[in-house]
Amino acid sequence: MAHTASPQPVTINPAPALVGRIRVPGDKSISHRSLMLAALAVGESRVEGLLEGEDVLATAAAMRAMGADIARGADGIWRIHGVGVGGLLQPQAALDMGNSGTSTRLLIGLVASHPITATFVGDASLSARPMQRVIAPLSQMGADFTPSPGGRLPLMVRGLAPAGPITYTLPVASAQVKSAVLLAGLNTPGITRVIEPVATRDHSERMLAGFGAVLSVEQTPEGRLISITGEAELKPQSIVVPGDPSSAAFWLVAASIVPGSDVVVENVGMNPTRNGIVTALRLMGADITEIDARDVGGEPVADLRVRHAALKGIEVPRELAPSMIDEYPALFVAAAFAEGRTVARGADELRVKESDRIAVMKDALIANGVSLIEHEDGLSIDGTGGEAIPGGARIASKLDHRIAMSMAIAGLHARAPVMIDDAAPVRTSFPTFFALLDALGGSVTWS
Repeated sequence: MAHTASPQPVTINPAPALVGRIRVPGDKSISHRSLMLAALAVGESRVEGLLEGEDVLATAAAMRAMGADIARGADGIWRIHGVGVGGLLQPQAALDMGNSGTSTRLLIGLVASHPITATFVGDASLSARPMQRVIAPLSQMGADFTPSPGGRLPLMVRGLAPAGPITYTLPVASAQVKSAVLLAGLNTPGITRVIEPVATRDHSERMLAGFGAVLSVEQTPEGRLISITGEAELKPQSIVVPGDPSSAAFWLVAASIVPGSDVVVENVGMNPTRNGIVTALRLMGADITEIDARDVGGEPVADLRVRHAALKGIEVPRELAPSMIDEYPALFVAAAFAEGRTVARGADELRVKESDRIAVMKDALIANGVSLIEHEDGLSIDGTGGEAIPGGARIASKLDHRIAMSMAIAGLHARAPVMIDDAAPVRTSFPTFFALLDALGGSVTWS
């Protein structure tokens, strides 16, 4: 799973108008969770539109290693025969999570309340990411951890069954930590509760309820209180995965900044805990229209038509941060082409993603002629007022797929080509990204 392959440098050439209809891969968050919960249901679940990137395939491999029967049909539909809650088997080898922080943190939660021991390993980027935030609550439930120094991978988890239910208040807004505790609660007698002072993406709650878990959500003075009743019996489901708003974000920005563009992105998940990027871009003046808004499997979905528009600098509302944390790199690019200054703060979480996304984007944008100021929790960016940025630099993606894709979008409206040192990490979340860029009229040179 790890990126041991040689780097794939790519050059993005300035593009004429981007025009066409595209479909982005399935939502990564929902893809991970659909595999995990189907693997814990008894009977056959079917999943259509699964994101077949490396991160999600790592989740599939891990669930297979713990006993689930998971196969992709020639029709592109994934069929999963689960082991039942409490039925996870002892994996025979370490679980290689590649680059996927989501799978790692959620699966650590699943293992924590099963009577098995699992060792998690990952690539260099994932092995640098802290796991302490899930270790803390899961230790309270009775699981035992042997992490590498700094609470990192490789990490061994000894699950406890029965684990003990807890009430846990999230110290930092994190859907991954919330989900890890709820997943541990599935096989824990009694009621496990999570309080989130700041609401985060709610795919776990929606999908757990969809699979038949007894789950409630209520607003309290302390925040959103999510309660799950343990020893759950999950029923198999048929799931259609909506398009990933994090992947759609690149095209919303690209069509907004490249003059003459008119692009329709089909089947985009519009979950309000995830579509902060649409809100932020509209505040900047982006022309984004929702077509055929509909509900698919408990998740709101729409086709998005986006046309070139003159963007203006804004102060990005901090309360949008949890609903667009992964989209900040793309937003930084939009800001580089807006009129005036955009202040995007409240995004401390970016420091501990696949890379330090604030520092890496700052370096990449400055190298390509963008004027900005770095803050501990974000960037203030002075835009060009719609003019092309100078471009011409070679940037380091730091093995981070979102950095590579964001700077590819920036290169579409630059005076000189933008070079990216390694595009291979894009495969983790968006294997078709460069093919779609070509299809819309962009020009990519592989070297």
